[in-house]
Amino acid sequence: MTLRERATRTRSLPSRGGDAPGLLLAAAGVAAALAVHAAVPAVPKLTAAVLLGMAAAHLPGLRPVVRGVARSGLSLAGKRLMRLGIVLLGLKLSLGDVLGLGWATVAMVLAVVAATFAGTLWLGRRLGLPGDQPLLVATGYSICGASAIGAVSQAAGSEEEDVAASVALVTLCGTLAIAVLPLLQHPLGLGGAEFGRWVGASVHDVGQVVATAQTGGAGALREAVLVKLMRVVLLAPLVAGVAVAVRRRQRWVKQQWVDQSLGEDGSESSVKSGSRPPIVPLFVAGFLAMIVLRTTGVLPERVLTLAGDAQELLLAAALFGLGSAVHLPTMVRTGGRIALLGLGSWVMVAGVSYAGVLLTT
Repeated sequence: MTLRERATRTRSLPSRGGDAPGLLLAAAGVAAALAVHAAVPAVPKLTAAVLLGMAAAHLPGLRPVVRGVARSGLSLAGKRLMRLGIVLLGLKLSLGDVLGLGWATVAMVLAVVAATFAGTLWLGRRLGLPGDQPLLVATGYSICGASAIGAVSQAAGSEEEDVAASVALVTLCGTLAIAVLPLLQHPLGLGGAEFGRWVGASVHDVGQVVATAQTGGAGALREAVLVKLMRVVLLAPLVAGVAVAVRRRQRWVKQQWVDQSLGEDGSESSVKSGSRPPIVPLFVAGFLAMIVLRTTGVLPERVLTLAGDAQELLLAAALFGLGSAVHLPTMVRTGGRIALLGLGSWVMVAGVSYAGVLLTT
């Protein structure tokens, strides 16, 4: 029995403990991730959450719990809590901050995202990676890491194992960037602000951007966060585009069913109508609404701080749940190909971003 068949069978079985055991385990994982970040501040909370989820799925004592009674709640965390976290992510953005970057920087970010997404998707398909992995990895590298993967996977209806493998890869490469990119600042001749823009345009997760850019000083950190948040803004149109593509694919499949049915019995009685995903999923609409709300300036700073804390906790719980779905033996079987995709995409986004920074400063 394949992994996908086992996962399907597991999802079809009723959970004896409901969602509570998995949600409690995710909460414990978040607490552990916060402890790791407090002990080693260079490790972002979200990165720690993914790695701890992966560890929990493979530790002999916890593995039966993760795969059994806790699976339902962990899957719920990876989907529903991810959506809530993405909605609150919108409160980190305002249209004024993005426009303040200048049109040259906006054009640079658009070019980086487009080149990274298209190049990674092409390379992933050429390497023969299964399922939605090429799409999800391309999304994570070009937009905002695991959060973008979670958003696009919801619109595309991706398999949980594809999501987990993509999150693991993007998290690993983003973590390596924290150590590697600061070493390249001076050899590449980048000042503080230029280094910050390079980090913001090339590193995946917001937490990883902060951890990397702070080595270049306060100016580098500010530029990195602004450029990064510009990339996050592009999450909404990307998810909408994926939803449109999924609807077109479903329409094509339905037409094939129609043609086949008419060829067999002259009627359309055997054709099943599938549900169409909305062009703009509800959580993406919520994300855009939060950007507008932040732009109005009506929310006090304390509310924004609390919302930011809640967003990190929700995403940490979701990423712990996704990390717990990683199956290392399966990743090993495609390890060479997915590692090559990760390396190729990493070089691509870093190279295009570096060229963009040089052209716009």
